[in-house]
Amino acid sequence: MYLNKAIIIGNLTRDPEKRAMPSGNAVTSFSVATNSVWKDKDGMKKEATEFHNIVVFGRPAENCAQYLKKGQSVLVEGRMQTRSWDDQTSGQKKYRTEVVADRVQFGPKAMGGASQGASGTAAGGAGFGASQSSPSQESAPPLDTIEYPEEQSNPDDIPF
Repeated sequence: MYLNKAIIIGNLTRDPEKRAMPSGNAVTSFSVATNSVWKDKDGMKKEATEFHNIVVFGRPAENCAQYLKKGQSVLVEGRMQTRSWDDQTSGQKKYRTEVVADRVQFGPKAMGGASQGASGTAAGGAGFGASQSSPSQESAPPLDTIEYPEEQSNPDDIPF
């Protein structure tokens, strides 16, 4: 049995670029940055950033191009693929490894706002990072809360 599955959660490094294939289907590409944090043998905190090339096809590609912006968080599920071609200027063989997305789920917008989703079957819903905090969430004003009355309810007062 073989498995080629990639799951990436990170932030867009640039606005998505939408193009059309000769068949007319939409294809959108963008890049996502992820961070790794660890302590070295001396106990010093180290951090490394990885950049992932993402490609989306069809209706989800149109949604990504319309709703995603640089800096926004995103969850991408898909498969890894490496393409190769001969560079026309230098004649060298070039390679590009990318994630071909099956599912893209939008996180909170970089400047705040509602979450959106895009996939082949669903669009919309809550963002994926309910427990994930971002700088824009930390400085946001507190949410409106429901204030319940202090008094105790009497079960005999309930009309049903």
